[in-house]
Amino acid sequence: MSKDIPSLYGSLVFTDKVMRDKLPKDMYKALKKTIENGTHLELDVANSVAVAMKEWAIENGATHFTHWFQPMTGYTAEKHDSFISPTGDGEVIMDFSGKELVKGEPDASSFPSGGLRATFEARGYTAWDPTSPAFIKDQTLYIPTAFCSYNGEALDKKTPLLRAMEALSTEAVKVLHLLGNTAVTGVNTTVGPEQEYFLVDKAAYRARRDLLFCGRTLLGAPAPKGQEMEDHYFGVLKPRVAAYMHDLDEELWKLGVPAKTKHNEVAPAQHELAPVFDTANVAVDHNQLTMEVMKKVADKHDLACLLHEKPFEGINGSGKHNNWSIITNTGSNLLDPGKTPAENTQFLVFLTAVIKAVDDYADLMRISAATPGNDHRLGANEAPPAIVSMFLGDELTAILQAIENDTYFSGQHRVQLDIGAHVLPHFFKDNTDRNRTSPFAFTGNKFEFRMLGSGQSVAGPNTVLNTAVAEVLSQFYDELKDTPADQMESAVHEWIKKTVKAHKRIIFNGNGYTDEWVEEAEKRGLFNLKSTPEALPQFIAEKNVDLFLKHHIFTKEEIHSRYEILLENYVKTIQLESKTMQEMLSKDFLPAVSRFAGEVSKSVLDKKALLPSIKAEKELALVESLTAAYETLSEGNDKLKALTEEVSSMESMQEAATFCHDKVLALMDELRAVADEAETRIPEKAALFRLNAFLFLQVRSSPSFTKVN
Repeated sequence: MSKDIPSLYGSLVFTDKVMRDKLPKDMYKALKKTIENGTHLELDVANSVAVAMKEWAIENGATHFTHWFQPMTGYTAEKHDSFISPTGDGEVIMDFSGKELVKGEPDASSFPSGGLRATFEARGYTAWDPTSPAFIKDQTLYIPTAFCSYNGEALDKKTPLLRAMEALSTEAVKVLHLLGNTAVTGVNTTVGPEQEYFLVDKAAYRARRDLLFCGRTLLGAPAPKGQEMEDHYFGVLKPRVAAYMHDLDEELWKLGVPAKTKHNEVAPAQHELAPVFDTANVAVDHNQLTMEVMKKVADKHDLACLLHEKPFEGINGSGKHNNWSIITNTGSNLLDPGKTPAENTQFLVFLTAVIKAVDDYADLMRISAATPGNDHRLGANEAPPAIVSMFLGDELTAILQAIENDTYFSGQHRVQLDIGAHVLPHFFKDNTDRNRTSPFAFTGNKFEFRMLGSGQSVAGPNTVLNTAVAEVLSQFYDELKDTPADQMESAVHEWIKKTVKAHKRIIFNGNGYTDEWVEEAEKRGLFNLKSTPEALPQFIAEKNVDLFLKHHIFTKEEIHSRYEILLENYVKTIQLESKTMQEMLSKDFLPAVSRFAGEVSKSVLDKKALLPSIKAEKELALVESLTAAYETLSEGNDKLKALTEEVSSMESMQEAATFCHDKVLALMDELRAVADEAETRIPEKAALFRLNAFLFLQVRSSPSFTKVN
């Protein structure tokens, strides 16, 4: 039965149309002014909006409301309050005030704060973000908010993003006016995050202690067939997956999330969902909502949705490509080169500003994608390397070279693609190919920041990107603001030339996976921060602290608190993984190895009792190798326990994080190699962790996941 998709889309969102219908004209205009210009919201307007929001929510079945925010956990948080208000006569009314809309007071003591809040300091505030629409989910009105402490420190991921968006808008408008584009009064950044994920059978998922606790497999020999045949990418959707994707689309459309594209990714059981772009803060909200809905819909289909960056060893991990651009309030994309990019001064200024921003703050870009899970993915021939570089393509690179050398750029002629069959339609190919190995690639009218991990919020990366570009635009304006109008064109050209010459080292159009590029990047002086503990100290480097302070993105206290939170998260993650591996080895794997070695030994003894002359060399070799593996794993497990306990005694969180990476995680990798090798010699019925069932997914259960008693 066909559905009216346009009517379905946004049906659970307090959209502009709903506001226009529900609000008095003067209140609607006042709210729109706040949303578009960032002006202060008066209480009478808030009260009017609250009444309209409540009426609409109740009409759509809502009984509660919640301030929905994004603490430093990486997840969202919510506390539900009902609309009911006792009248004193045993009755209730459904009530919701402007004060309740604008401000909430959740407990702030139990969220990560990096020392900003002590546990006895409980009060915190949530503040309505009117630029992100409210929506209904699970019979509750969700109000997107920012989250701060009693003293006003940002305790969330949204507040810094909103500050960075404002900073970029301010600086971009100044530059545009300097270039003669005075019609622009505001600038926004747009983001379209492509979401990769795995779908696994719920029964198999529940049988895995490591997936339940850690989101990734810590043990498990590879399946005979992984992704070697390269037959999964864009392959036919399995019925079970197609049904899931259909339901997911509808649920997201109801919530106003513009889910557009869905397909199989490279690895077996891996898939991708991509939305249409939206303003950065709305895109962040939508992506957090998407990750939540993906898991809930999967549960209804007896599937589990895995958002870890590297849930399975030996096959591709999952990323989240952040498609980023800059849009004026007049509807112009500042990163659109147009038909003649060499003559598009405005485009070249903003392109050059991004180049300089990425080069100057490449360390911050790397940090924005640094998570314990993403460390397993970056540089693994499935994702960009940890070295930040930019791909511009042949045409733009040639244009910048011409500017640098003061030579004439004649332009690239459009080439018609000849496929060889006359019946096929003719079309012109793009002026440049795509580079899938680049961490930050220009893709026509936007940049694709490809380092991000699938499970992380996109707020942090876009905060960094917006702030870095704002800083370069500020430098441009300060340098050229006093230039006479008749000299402006020449001055702009010289600035572009000078900037390209100073920052071209960040431009690399080649294969980022090669050892040659690693060597070349080192010669160019580019950062190669391979792990999260190695990268995080750059967050508090003087130049980066100065950047955030100048543009009022963070206070010094907020910067250091986030540094501590990120370190603490890394340490806790590795400790949890270590403890889980210890349990899996001691409770499951080692007994299985011992049991099977015993069975083989008994078989050999029985054979020799019957026929003493039997050599049984192969059986004896098997017992010997399994026994050796048992001893190695048993001793290693004891060492792993001791190392993990040692972490807790370390005073410095940076020291603890480095120790976790260099010692704990390194030993875990060694133990996994031994265990996985041993598992290949154990019968399927006794092999607890083989990945066969996961790689070819849509199965209810498998002997591989049957617990051995």
